[in-house]
Order: sequence, then C-alpha cells, then structure tokens
Amino acid sequence: MDVLGDALAAMRSGQQPGSTRTEVRAPWGLSFDKIAGAAFHVVLQGSCWLLPSKGAPVALGPGDVVFLRGGGRHGLADDPRTPLKVFGAGVHDGTGAQTVLLCGAYHLDLARPHPLLQDLPEVIHLSTGVGRNAPLRAAVELLGHELDTAGGAGVPALVDLLLLYILRAWFDDRPDSGGWALALRDPPVRAALEAVHREPGRAWTVAELGRLGGLSRATFARRFTEQVGRPPLAYLTWWRMTVAARRLQENDAPVAAVATRAGYTSEFAFARAFKREFGIAPGTYRKRLRAGANHL
Repeated sequence: MDVLGDALAAMRSGQQPGSTRTEVRAPWGLSFDKIAGAAFHVVLQGSCWLLPSKGAPVALGPGDVVFLRGGGRHGLADDPRTPLKVFGAGVHDGTGAQTVLLCGAYHLDLARPHPLLQDLPEVIHLSTGVGRNAPLRAAVELLGHELDTAGGAGVPALVDLLLLYILRAWFDDRPDSGGWALALRDPPVRAALEAVHREPGRAWTVAELGRLGGLSRATFARRFTEQVGRPPLAYLTWWRMTVAARRLQENDAPVAAVATRAGYTSEFAFARAFKREFGIAPGTYRKRLRAGANHL
C-alpha cells in the first residue's frame, strides 16, 4: 500500500488534470490567476523565472518542476522585469531564446485535503539535473517524449503520475524534516499507516498498530501523534470518513453497506460519526454531491 498515492487518490475530484504545452521566445511573461486546485509547471526546454505572489523570484532550468500547493496567483517570465500578460490571451513572446513549458492544474478537493498536503510549503521547486531525483527526471522525459508524438494520448496519465513523483521527491529530499516527511520514512509509523489504509474497516487498537512496528503502545502512540499530527485512532476515524465519503460519491451502495465497509456495525453510529466530520448526514451528503454534478 502506497500511503502517499492512496492519500492523493482520496483528494481527486474525478477530473483529469489539465495541461497545456507552451512555446515562447524572449521577451515573454505569463500571469496565472488563482485556481481551485494545485498548479504545476515543467520546464521542458530553456529557462525562465517563477514569480510567486509572495517571496523572491525563483530561477528555473531545463527539467525543473514547480508545484504550487494552493494554486495561488503567480507568474512565469524570461526575466523578472518582463511585464506579464494573462496566460492564454493572445501572443506573449518575442524573437529571442526559446523556452518550452508544460503548464497545468490538478483538480484536488482542497476543502478536505489530506494532512500530508497541508504539511507542504506553498511552492515546491525540484531540480531533475544530473544526480537529482532520477525517477522524477524519468517521468519528465517520458512526458516530453509523449508531447512530441502525434496525439500525445498518454499525456493525461503521465501528468497524473507526475504529481506522485513530485511529492515523493519532495519528501525524500528532506531526511532531517519532521511531520509527514518523517512519518513516511519511519518504519513503525509507516507500517501502521499502511495497515490503516489497507484495512480501514478493521477494529484496530493502538496496541495492535504499535506491534506492527515492534513498539509499545505508549511509545508508538507518542511517535505517531508527533509525526502525523493526530493520535492513531483519530487518524483511523478521519481516514474511514474520507474513504466513506468517496464511496458515497462514486457509487450507489446503500448507506448501511458503506457503514459496514468503514468498520461500523451500526448505521446510526456511522451516520453520527460522519455528521461530526462533515456536518451533514451521509445521505444528505450524497444528494448534495449528485445535485451539484447535475447542475454542472
């Protein structure tokens, strides 16, 4: 069980990530408005500058990847001093050095993000130069190759996979960090997370989860809480409700069946727990989702 991939799957909105290949020549500058999701850019060729809404400009080179967790307003340009024009609105470039970009967005449910996403900085910048982030570099190269082929049928799947590699690379690059970066590398805590994700409906106890990694109940509970940000059974309940909400959205199974798969023998107990988490009953939650989808 890949905890990181599983967490990302739980945040999907159901839509494929959007992406656009953009070729520009200096001088050029693009502005990107805030979006309801997470934004990303890949420099396939050339170089440019990321201009975040807060903080100093960031130089980007060939193969560099940037991920904006909250999809905030930002810009890209050949030079920090170049005026910006709205992305997608007419001609943006001149006759100088060429830069090829892949710009896009991931449709994530930011109303209920997994806590590991909240642990990330607003802007992630990853280099795929020689000796750096080899798996991510391979994904970027595959994406560039697919974009150069007729049709590029594999682009949506590769862009989707890119997010997983971005986050893996970021967490792997921080061996001394705490929080989720440590939780995903700490064998006892990771073993517990994998077990919870694999069998969310099981009646886990803190002692059982601790034994998976060879720790006492007290030591495991303290370690898990420090790294994950909530106690083991609180995370178990949160994850159960997250999985249950996804099932209510994706299929027509009776609420009682969803409750059973979430580990509740009583539909009433499940509904009460669900309402504590979401503020509404599971049946009402499903109806509102369906009404919203039909409205779209």
